Amino acid sequence: MPALREDIRDFLRREPVSILVEVTGAAGSTPRDTDAWMLVSDRAIFATIGGGQLEYMAIDQARRALRSGLAAEPMNVPLGPEIGQCCGGRVGLSFTAMNPALAKNLISRSDREMAARPHVYVFGAGHVGDALAMALSLAPLRVVLVDTREDELMASTVPRIETCLTAMPEAVVRDAPAGSSFVILTHDHALDFLITAEALKRADAAYVGMIGSKTKRTTFRNWLSREFGQPGLFENLICPIGGTTLKDKRPAVIATLAAAEIMTAALSWTDSRVNRLRAVSR
Repeated sequence: MPALREDIRDFLRREPVSILVEVTGAAGSTPRDTDAWMLVSDRAIFATIGGGQLEYMAIDQARRALRSGLAAEPMNVPLGPEIGQCCGGRVGLSFTAMNPALAKNLISRSDREMAARPHVYVFGAGHVGDALAMALSLAPLRVVLVDTREDELMASTVPRIETCLTAMPEAVVRDAPAGSSFVILTHDHALDFLITAEALKRADAAYVGMIGSKTKRTTFRNWLSREFGQPGLFENLICPIGGTTLKDKRPAVIATLAAAEIMTAALSWTDSRVNRLRAVSR
């Protein structure tokens, strides 16, 4: 089973006395919609409702309630010049003191939101894989760092992602949900080819990318044609990842460029699926 580096559980253990701030209304142009929430304690916050003066006001309201022991009143905030924001919309906020039942519900809600995020599987916990997982961990994605080497996974310093130790990474590809993205950058070219071929067989992958050079691309194309007799599958492969405009081999640079590419593909696939489901339901 993947090992989850959980944050919300840690926050609630550290800060049991806190307040849940939720966006209950969002009219016009607003930083976030009604799915946004945050936790506020007297010394820390978790998540965000959009930042700026609105968030500062919400934190101040929550902390005054914590200090006084009284319930915080809801807020209805126009986002105009009077508060130093020019979005032009209006946001409603609710404030709920944390209790065991609410904490349990919030953890379940957070887990559901995480499970519904597009999955990105990063195969290879080396320098580039670790940097890429770090970059992707900040996005609304469910990132899973996969490796056959326990030492590499243990050495990873990336927070808020899952790790998966497996002797058969190709099985992870087969078991992944529809719309998953697969990024292959292991320590072994043969393993890269095996995982990539498995990912390319899936017609429902949002993204399949492999780190590599022109020589590696050519070698893989020939191998794919020889072993599977399906050279057309190669057209769905992104290689090298991160584009070719910037010639920079530093792991952090490759990871930054690739992260934007992967996130665009993953979220576009999800949006397209939502639109298809809406069309069918009409």
